[in-house]
Amino acid sequence: MDFTSRCSLKPFNFTFLLLWLSHFQAAQSFTNFIFGDSLVDVGNNNYIFTLSKADSSPYGIDFGPSNGQPTGRFTNGRTISDIVGEALGAKSAPPPYLEPNSEANTFLNGINYASGAAGILDDTGLFFIGRVPLREQVSYFEKSRDYMVRVIGENGTKEMLKKAMFTMTIGSNDILNNIQPSIPFFSQDKLPIDVLQDSMVLHLTTHLKLGARKFVVVGIGPLGCIPFARALNLIPAGKCSEQVNQIVRGYNMKLRHSLKTLNNELRSEDYNATFVYANSYDLFLKLVLNYRQFGLENADKPCCGGYFPPFTCFKGPNQNSSQAACEDRSKFVFWDAYHPTEAANLIVAKALLDGDQTVATPFNIRYLNDL
Repeated sequence: MDFTSRCSLKPFNFTFLLLWLSHFQAAQSFTNFIFGDSLVDVGNNNYIFTLSKADSSPYGIDFGPSNGQPTGRFTNGRTISDIVGEALGAKSAPPPYLEPNSEANTFLNGINYASGAAGILDDTGLFFIGRVPLREQVSYFEKSRDYMVRVIGENGTKEMLKKAMFTMTIGSNDILNNIQPSIPFFSQDKLPIDVLQDSMVLHLTTHLKLGARKFVVVGIGPLGCIPFARALNLIPAGKCSEQVNQIVRGYNMKLRHSLKTLNNELRSEDYNATFVYANSYDLFLKLVLNYRQFGLENADKPCCGGYFPPFTCFKGPNQNSSQAACEDRSKFVFWDAYHPTEAANLIVAKALLDGDQTVATPFNIRYLNDL
């Protein structure tokens, strides 16, 4: 079903929606438009043919709103975006764009366009077959914006988007695809590291001029510390792959510089955009290296799935228990070989919300929200 036909399903809701919007403006609810990969996907991949899915147990085992049922989130509970949204007053998380009849949520609490296995570059994640690259996610947002214009007009849409937050968490898969061995029939020419970094920054920043005023761009975390990368490079327990982390640091440095330039350029334009760089690298590295200081007990093994290929996280034959998952998820840094647990997400989210300029620049997310 295409976007036009989806929009035509509910014309009778327009009057109700306009009435609700007046309440929305008064309540100043938190609205977030989310772009990214599996770190913030909340179910878009449930609606496409892909090998990258989190729609079966034990994924979501600790996610309260679904009573522990999988939603498409690639973790045991909430993502960082979920946690940040709750802290800033969101009544519920933005739904996945591809979920049927999600248009009205454009006004209520935003939309989530993120997709597992997606990258900044179009070819990233080819092995997984289906995914929604950043370029296509932005195209989906443009369709959402068109819907808003049809309902509240161009001026109303501009005003609403000025108050909304836009978050972008993507890039990890672009680097992971570059460092992992080539797969027959799915192999791609690998770019030199500096060319890859520059291409990622260029493509990402090209998609940032969306008419928004509040933008959070999350840097890539220390991928050399995730179980997948450590297993791939035969890194011993308690250590990280410095080679992989060096690639990430180089990209983050270039991204941060580019965002600083954008802040200077767009501050003089009509919508006075602000781009916050979220330093997830240093936050998560500190967590991995000092996990006991944060009340965690394991920063090496994933809570769910194997430590070696194929790194599969799945529910065992006993449907009353999750044989592949650890019993106390609150003590692990990693949920599976790629993604953090809700416990880790809570620690990082709190820092991004209220931390100083070593965590987020030019200021933290809570300050951005209050602008």
